Amino acid sequence: MTHATPVRGELLTTALALAAAGVPVLPLRPGKLPFGNCRACERNACGGRPNMKAAGPCACPLPCHGWAAAITDPAVLGSPEWARAWRDAAAVAYHPGGADLTAVDLDNADAIAWAHTNLPATRTVRTTRGEHWLYLGVMTSANTVRPGVDIKSSMSYARWLGPGTGTMTALPDVVRALVVKKPAAVRPTAITVPAPTGGGTCPHRTPTYLARGIAMAEQRITEAVAAVHATVFATFLAVLSTHGRCGCLTEAHTARLFAAAQAKGESPRHCADAWANALTRLGL
Repeated sequence: MTHATPVRGELLTTALALAAAGVPVLPLRPGKLPFGNCRACERNACGGRPNMKAAGPCACPLPCHGWAAAITDPAVLGSPEWARAWRDAAAVAYHPGGADLTAVDLDNADAIAWAHTNLPATRTVRTTRGEHWLYLGVMTSANTVRPGVDIKSSMSYARWLGPGTGTMTALPDVVRALVVKKPAAVRPTAITVPAPTGGGTCPHRTPTYLARGIAMAEQRITEAVAAVHATVFATFLAVLSTHGRCGCLTEAHTARLFAAAQAKGESPRHCADAWANALTRLGL
């Protein structure tokens, strides 16, 4: 299914109508991505927005902070500060959790077939590649809970593609169970890698160098607003390409990276798989 490119004025009209119905909205730039933070809010230097549970409210009048920019205030949505964002926007997004909703994002025909077999019927919205199944209720968001299936609810955004069809039902336990961590979840372990060659002292054993690298990797994962799974893998790959061959990394380091990824919705299994795939890619 294809969707016609909307006129910019229509985007704001749609956003205002949703906001009036209590649905927090924000503009998306081309690529279905939120607008990046302004200079004053880079790296959350402003303290973040209140609904991000950060330290202190952000008073920035621009649509900063990804999903947390979603609001229902018509005065802000139509303000001069947001005018440029709406001019450059390609779509309207909404924060499902802020509207007491959970969207099960089914990305292909196989995922849709799985949903018809395993999930209770509810309101359905057609997307460019599949469907969103909307349920009443809020839960933790997570990516790739199974092939072609993402959960968009709290601390997430979804593109608005219309109200959909069908009667919305309460969020079922079978959907909540998709992101429940199992007791036997994989835990990060110490990494066994080849010892440094040449018999010299490993340059990465300088505490400051290694600590800075791990901190930068954590920050990269934490600041991801889209494609979290790909960002986690790329970050693991970068860390291992720099520190993986000399024996610097400890279980404490991998635990920090796994914790950052899990805070963004990745499961322990996905973290372990991404780490193992990165090791394989580098031949470690």
